[in-house]
Amino acid sequence: MVVTTMSLPPGYDDMLRFGLIDALLGRRSRRFFRGAEIPDGVFAFRSRHAPMPLSELETMLVVAACGANTGWHHLIRRAKTYAPHLSSYAGAAGGRTFPSAAGFHTSKTFFTDDTGTYVLEARDSSAFAERDEHGALDLDAIRRAMGSRIRRLSDRRLFLPPEPPFVEAHNTWVANAPGSLLVIPVGDLSQHVLLGIAYLAQNRQVIFDDVHGRAIPGIERFARVVDPDATWPISFFEQWCLAELSVELGTSCYAGALMLQAMGLGGWMYDGIDPFSVLGASGRPDVPGLGFRFDRDPRWPTPNPTGLPGVMEGSCPPHHRTMRDAVEAMCTRKFGPGGPFHPDTPGPWKDSRRVRSAAMPYGEAFRECVALQAQYVLDTFGRFPGTVPSMISVMVLQAHHLDLEYYDHFYEKGAYLETHARHDERWHPR
Repeated sequence: MVVTTMSLPPGYDDMLRFGLIDALLGRRSRRFFRGAEIPDGVFAFRSRHAPMPLSELETMLVVAACGANTGWHHLIRRAKTYAPHLSSYAGAAGGRTFPSAAGFHTSKTFFTDDTGTYVLEARDSSAFAERDEHGALDLDAIRRAMGSRIRRLSDRRLFLPPEPPFVEAHNTWVANAPGSLLVIPVGDLSQHVLLGIAYLAQNRQVIFDDVHGRAIPGIERFARVVDPDATWPISFFEQWCLAELSVELGTSCYAGALMLQAMGLGGWMYDGIDPFSVLGASGRPDVPGLGFRFDRDPRWPTPNPTGLPGVMEGSCPPHHRTMRDAVEAMCTRKFGPGGPFHPDTPGPWKDSRRVRSAAMPYGEAFRECVALQAQYVLDTFGRFPGTVPSMISVMVLQAHHLDLEYYDHFYEKGAYLETHARHDERWHPR
């Protein structure tokens, strides 16, 4: 997908002036699109119109709202346990349109429409645009920068049969329909948990195997790095990481949902499609999803996706030979070129080199301590993380053009916003 130097329609200026409060109070799930049909029941209705795909500009703006880089991450300042060093929690130097716990930023933004399936490579990118003296960013500069960061994975829309168990029964008539855009944030929970173990270790804490009722064997060897008695139960810790990453994915979609109001597009955020089918673990060759590699094991209640080779590879085997290798890859992401703690990575500070160089480094003993705990989880549970999936897809955002006739037929005035009422004339002038 290439961003062209197209002339911008008047709706673009309307969007820039649209108020936050209007977006917050005007947000609704507006599902009935052009080309839709509800065949029965109190809301039975058939659209007279053909499906109307989003334009390239509309697609780029919605995807940007869900996952674009928004300049440099500001990092976390200080904790007594490692002062005067700057914390080295963050996984990426850039910030995005949604928050991420401790700046881990372990998710990527995928999307699909009638033209194909794509991924936005914004997780580890440098700043798409620099802020001006008032802190403002140029949205059009961000949109243009996205052109080189979008990678086409397939020339087809993601295939999900419109039936259970692939799609929840109440969404079969609308989910991923022709003409729609489906944005799919995917979280790397394996890397999030690995970053979390490093976070604990930096604060002298470790994990404890509450499932089998034992400490990590050999953890006492690292008493100079951590306190072996300051523990987090593995089951709770991994659930906590799952909750953190779910918030990251959900707020990504929520940012997109607010953008729909400003643009006058229909759609909604939802989890009513099967996440394993989306990633590629449906078990059916004709439903490959995004094509993520996955494994099954009698010990696990669900299949375990681990990554999409060359696109989004998890911090675990088979994408790394051992968990020590995964730790080294995590450290390269943090401290290597372009990482948040590399001295040559630019930033928002007057002396960015001094700031980035002030981070607490990960020494050999620290890395061995993190790897010991991660390898124990892998060896004990057969996967990493041990009690939650390695990759997750929770919430998605769908965008489409509304059929206003449906809303005019069933609802009192006010069911949609002025931006929806004027969308055609402002975004698609003839």
